[in-house]
Amino acid sequence: MGPGTAPALLVGLLGLTWLPRHAAVASWGRLLLTSYAVALAWMLALAFVDGSEGISRVLDHSSEYLPSAREVDDVPQMLRTYADRIPYSHPDNWPTQAAGHPPLALLFFVGLVRVGLGGSFAAGLVVTAVGATTVVSVLALLRTLDAEVLARRAAPFLVLSPAAVFMAVSADAIFTAVTAAGLALLARAAVERERRWIGWAVGAGLVLGCSVLLSYGMALMGLVALAVLVAARSWRPLPVAVVAALVPVLAMAAAGFAWWEAYPVLTERYWDGIAADRPAWYWMWGNLAALAVSAGPLVGAALAHAGARARLLRGDALGVGARAVAVLVLGAVLAIVVADVSRMSKSEVERIWLPFMPWLTIAVALLPDAWRRWGLALQVAWALVVQHLLYTSW
Repeated sequence: MGPGTAPALLVGLLGLTWLPRHAAVASWGRLLLTSYAVALAWMLALAFVDGSEGISRVLDHSSEYLPSAREVDDVPQMLRTYADRIPYSHPDNWPTQAAGHPPLALLFFVGLVRVGLGGSFAAGLVVTAVGATTVVSVLALLRTLDAEVLARRAAPFLVLSPAAVFMAVSADAIFTAVTAAGLALLARAAVERERRWIGWAVGAGLVLGCSVLLSYGMALMGLVALAVLVAARSWRPLPVAVVAALVPVLAMAAAGFAWWEAYPVLTERYWDGIAADRPAWYWMWGNLAALAVSAGPLVGAALAHAGARARLLRGDALGVGARAVAVLVLGAVLAIVVADVSRMSKSEVERIWLPFMPWLTIAVALLPDAWRRWGLALQVAWALVVQHLLYTSW
């Protein structure tokens, strides 16, 4: 127990007693605003169970981005030598997080340092504030795909997700927010009838291209992006978005970092490290267990329910919105399966797979009302238990 225990209990109680009704009847703008505010409060309250260190401890670890960002004094030189410093054999090799990700993630923290937010607590607050925007992007995407009713049902679960335990202390919250924003723009491009769709598609491509420069794993979010287009029944934005996505990737290559050259080097470092000692036969299932801890128990039930009603993918018996949710969930499941069998995600997925979490969580909107009523309490209780009783490195 700690300073955040009482606030976490209060936010959880407020969410249980007020948020579902509010989500059902509030104007759309007010729902987005309150969803962001409560999500941010939930993340901060859970983090502060460990006091201020709940925000600062992880980001200040020697393996994280922030200590490396403080040492960067020449960004162009950093980009030119970035891939060279990935292998363990390099005398000045990058710490774990910088080595394991493209340079845009490190550049984000370099930017925080340059504007005076390089302290671990201040940087943690920024990460948390940005991560909380994820719920806004997901809700906006669902409404764009004619699933507003289901978005309102899912809102309390997105806001009070147990994944908040890990969102508030991890740079992966940034990756989650960026990919969610890119997918929301892509959905808008897919449904726009006038020429404005081109601008939305360009915006989606640029944002999603940047997400790939934040994390190599975000390439798998392409499966969710395809699911967005399937749900919208429009492939028109795809070529424009793909071309736009190449712009930041190629710009970074021109600056000295070629994504396609660095990834094989990362793979070598990955297998030179602890990954070689982590048995795949265990982690193929251990990953899914860690995912269940982060997502919460009701999400597992929701996925099973959605799978049992796979007919949603073959028609509109329950409405266009339900079909859209089912397709998005399927896209996220496929991305996780690929990540799991790739053996490049052995352990730490309660954090690494955060970008997939919202697209699994929306499956709860397909559950019967009676399940959702007690299920939200289960999710809140689960988050409190994970935060208070389990120790993680994050």
